[in-house]
Amino acid sequence: MKKKIEEIKNELKAACESELPVFVKRYELDQRSGVQTLVAKARKMADAYEKEKQRIECMKKYEKEYASFGYICGIDEVGRGPLAGPVVAGAVILPKDCQILYLNDSKQLSEKKREKLYEIIMREAVAVGIGYVSHDRIDEINILQATYEAMRQAISKLSVKPDILLNDAVTIPRVSIRQVPIIKGDAQSVSIAAASIVAKVTRDRLMVEYDRVYPEYHFADNKGYGATVHIEALKKYGASPIHRKSFIKNFVDEEEMQN
Repeated sequence: MKKKIEEIKNELKAACESELPVFVKRYELDQRSGVQTLVAKARKMADAYEKEKQRIECMKKYEKEYASFGYICGIDEVGRGPLAGPVVAGAVILPKDCQILYLNDSKQLSEKKREKLYEIIMREAVAVGIGYVSHDRIDEINILQATYEAMRQAISKLSVKPDILLNDAVTIPRVSIRQVPIIKGDAQSVSIAAASIVAKVTRDRLMVEYDRVYPEYHFADNKGYGATVHIEALKKYGASPIHRKSFIKNFVDEEEMQN
């Protein structure tokens, strides 16, 4: 007796990506139009899965090139541009046989996808380090130096010492470990992409917490960046305690920032 189409639909829904070819083989000879629609959907999903595996293999180019170095650490930061909040850096050492799919520049991923990948990275990574540098420190030493400081912090918090660093575009001063700066590295290296995701999710969660303290600035939505509603709030309410004074001079009088 043939399975009902609804049962087959639920079977497809429950199938993991690696099981899709088996699903196709099982039902491809079933001539019912509803089943053929599901088979076509499964084939499309299986093709997308294979393409993603190929894309990720391409993103392992640098990890393969420097495999002889042992522990390879990806480094990236989030939060150079916002008007408020810290800059956050991530340092991630992935396992040599890393099979995590969908890693990419965190800005190219939906919030839901980032959150899911964050949990996978934190569970499967050999080591993760996170560095924070506050708005006050950013004002004190400038955003570039603060970014370097956050990256050094992230490296220092790793539970194992990396043998080589793959950095998103920069060379970090005062770090003795060999560094490889890669332009747009968060889209070209799985290690840097993982660091980008960890940094982004960490900072975004922090800004959501700040939103509860300073709701008038809508930090949960804009994450401290200069969205219209954020600029309007700055002009109306002045600076919050977490605003970067060196970033908001065009929107708030210096006298107001002192108060």
